[in-house]
This record gives sequence, structure tokens and C-alpha cells, in this order.
Amino acid sequence: MQKNFGKVLGEFIRTSQPLALLAGALLYACGVGVLVYLGEAVDWSVYWLGQAVVTLLQLSSVYLKSYYDLVPEIPRSSSSNNGRLDDWKPVSRNLYLLAAATTLTVGAMTTFVLYSRGALQPASLIFLGIAWLFAFFYGVPPLRLVYSGYGELISAIFLTTLVPGFAYLLQRGELIPVMGLFNFPLLALFLAFSLATSLETYFSEIKAGRQNMMIRLGWQRGMILHNFLIGLAFLLVGISPLTGLAWSLTWPRLLVLPVGIFQVWQMVQIANGAKPNWRLLRLTAAASFGLLLYLQVFSLWTG
Repeated sequence: MQKNFGKVLGEFIRTSQPLALLAGALLYACGVGVLVYLGEAVDWSVYWLGQAVVTLLQLSSVYLKSYYDLVPEIPRSSSSNNGRLDDWKPVSRNLYLLAAATTLTVGAMTTFVLYSRGALQPASLIFLGIAWLFAFFYGVPPLRLVYSGYGELISAIFLTTLVPGFAYLLQRGELIPVMGLFNFPLLALFLAFSLATSLETYFSEIKAGRQNMMIRLGWQRGMILHNFLIGLAFLLVGISPLTGLAWSLTWPRLLVLPVGIFQVWQMVQIANGAKPNWRLLRLTAAASFGLLLYLQVFSLWTG
């Protein structure tokens, strides 16, 4: 019993994707950070309610995906262990459904609180509605966007565009063009991260009949797009002062450029036939996105 509880707890922690939740929190803080940088006041009760909505959306999405990923087993009246059947998969599957229903319900209640406080304006409602559709149909049939070849793009738009945009709209009610200067480089690096991490499982995913962005593109075009996205991200960062963005918000993000160059170099080496170091590639891809996000949030909140 205790052993099964440990398995359930460990599986839930892994499924909940703590690093993705942390990224969601930082991207939410990035959206509000633009407001802080502009010298405007933050409604902290609205801030935390909005953060709760985002986190609950993320959790419900991964729980629903896990529920549909697990195929229910056919019950059997007898098995080993003196007729006791190991119901690990069916029980785990039902728990995922319960967890998804719980997070969706609590998220709806939190959204109602935001609405009753007058924090949800038409623009923020649109952002929240699109985010909900993305989160729900990411893993739920008939769309199952996660295995459509567009799952990475949906995740990237959700995290790097909808989350910070929603955070800002809750506080101010309308977006400003400067948001794109922060969102688009992160969008490009997140897609590059997704392409880099999916390359390792390229053939196993094909055998399993699953499709991701790398498979849809083909590994050669996927590698080219990966390198292009990293170059585009830092090009957008580099030219942002030309659009009026302060240099104090630009140079910290350019510190990540060597990491991005190293990531491109690894991909070029793999394309040329070198033996890949998958762990190093995953770490570098995560560092490119994570460091840029962290330095961006830090610059906004302290600048």
C-alpha cells in the first residue's frame, strides 16, 4: 500500500511537470513586469488570482493528456499474486481524470472571482478563452493537438504569448506593442527547445505512430528550422533598441547569445554525422530559453 502510494505521488509529480509550471510562473511575471517597468501599480490580489488560473490550466492540460495517453486495461478475474491484480494503470488513469476535473473546477471558480472583481475585460477574456481551448484540446480527442504535429507550436503560443499577455491584461486591460519585443524571442527559443529535445526520440515516436513538429517537418528541415529560430530570437533581441526599447533591457538578454551559438553548433555537428550528446543538447536548449526568460524577468522587475 505504502509502495503504491509512493508510485502515485511520484507519477503525479512527474506528470505535473514542475519545470513547466515554473516557466509559466516566470512568463506570467514577465507580463506583469512590463507594467512594473513602466512605473504602474500592481494589484497583487489580481496578480495571484491570475497566476492561480494559469497554473490550474497547465495542470488540467497535462492531467487530461495523461488520462488519454493511458489505455484502460481489460479487467481479469485472476492473475498472479494469489488472484490480486495490479490495477496500477486503471487506478492511475482514473486519478488523472479526477485531478483534471478538480483543477478545471477550481480554475473556473478562480476565474469567477476575477470576473466579480472586474479584472476580466473583453481582451483578457479572449486571451483566457483561447488559452483554455489550447489547454483542453492539447490532449483531449478529437483534436489531440499534442500528437498532431502542432503540439509544440500550441505550447509555445500558450506559454510565451497568452500567459504574459493575460497577466498584463488583467492589470491594465489593453496590450501595448512592446509586449511583442519580449514575447517573440521567447517563442522562437521555446520552439527551438522543443525541436532539439524531440530529435532524440525521432524514430521511436514514428514507430509509436505519434507525430510531433520534428516528424512533421522531417529531421533535416527540423534541424534547419531549429538553427533559424535561435538566430531569429537573438536578432530580435539585438534590434530591439532600434524600436525604442531601453538598452538596459537588451544587453542582459544578449548574454545568453554564446549559449545559443553553442546549441546551434551541436545541431550542426549532429547534422554532419557526429555522435550526439543528447543530455548536453537538452541542457543547452533548456539553458538558452531559461536564461533568457530569467534575465528578461529580472531586468523588468529591477530596471
